Amino acid sequence: MVPSEPLISQLQSSPAGLEQWLLTPPGQYVMGWERPHIDRAVNDVFGYHAVQLGLPGLDLLAESRMPCRWRVSPQPLANALPTGGNPAHCGVVVADFHELPFDSQSIDLVVVPHLLEVAENPHQVLREIDRVLIPEGRVLVAGLNPFSLWGLRQGLHQGIRRRVQPVWPVGAKPLGVPRLRDLFTLLSFEVERGRFGCYRWPSVQAHRLERGAFMEKAGDRWWPMCGAAYLLGAVKRTRKMTLIGPRWKQTGLSALPSPAPAQPSSQVASQSRQSPHDRQKSDGHHLR
Repeated sequence: MVPSEPLISQLQSSPAGLEQWLLTPPGQYVMGWERPHIDRAVNDVFGYHAVQLGLPGLDLLAESRMPCRWRVSPQPLANALPTGGNPAHCGVVVADFHELPFDSQSIDLVVVPHLLEVAENPHQVLREIDRVLIPEGRVLVAGLNPFSLWGLRQGLHQGIRRRVQPVWPVGAKPLGVPRLRDLFTLLSFEVERGRFGCYRWPSVQAHRLERGAFMEKAGDRWWPMCGAAYLLGAVKRTRKMTLIGPRWKQTGLSALPSPAPAQPSSQVASQSRQSPHDRQKSDGHHLR
């Protein structure tokens, strides 16, 4: 799957770095799989404010229904306003990913496309996401899976650089899904959904990637967790405090002894029919 011409033109207007890798055949293949899934995911989230961290040259929030959509970039971009967006509510914010310029608990959705692989401190980026998200806010992370054929080839490239060409961005440090789940748990996130994809044989040539199209269905069925890319969504859970009041001492009427149980009416009637001599005799018998 190859991205459309508007997608490639947007990438060409982005700064150098990860966006340049997306112009290569492996990058186009990965983004071609991720883009439809991201569009469907952001379309199902409701709210008012959405933020995209990473790949500012791509508008991955185009299908979102939220009125305010922002993309964070470390440097300004030319002509980066989303199609049909309002300059007062949509655009690019120049800021550091480790210190986001948003109020605490003010964002409903955060999309993180391949930022954690190239960030200096991925844990700090996730802490900032946790800070700006509202309770029950959602985060969607797109990443590269190191436990895949692509990760194996990348490892061979680091060991034998002259013979094996890299299929991932140079210097990228992908986070596996188990590691990302642990970081989410530390920040009180609950993983809601996840999906793996891109099962074709790793190659830097487009025609070889096309020949491996038959591996998509086989990989999705037989080795689903070994896809080259993944999408992982999580929800921010906030634990509420339940106040427990003091246990008051029983005073007043509640402290008085309870009255004796009433006698049945038949027993009372039988006692009333007894003569005084029989009642005295019965009481004496009980006293013995």
